Amino acid sequence: MSCPICGEETARAYRPFCSRRCADLDLAKWLNGAYAVPSRDPEDIEKALEETERSLSYGEKPSQFRGRVANAVEIPWRRAPGM
Repeated sequence: MSCPICGEETARAYRPFCSRRCADLDLAKWLNGAYAVPSRDPEDIEKALEETERSLSYGEKPSQFRGRVANAVEIPWRRAPGM
């Protein structure tokens, strides 16, 4: 089995990754919104569209919220309160 991040052979302690570094890189991608879990729930689609419209009305460019809403069926990215 090869590491999904770098392609090296996996290490038992970090499976499916080869090292802690690759495991941390993968976690960072999830936390930064680079990965998204698709949703077919109509409420999620509606919320994603509303957030996109709100972001555009604040002057954000689509590249600034990429990862939050790549298309209308992804779960919208949420900022933590106070950010």
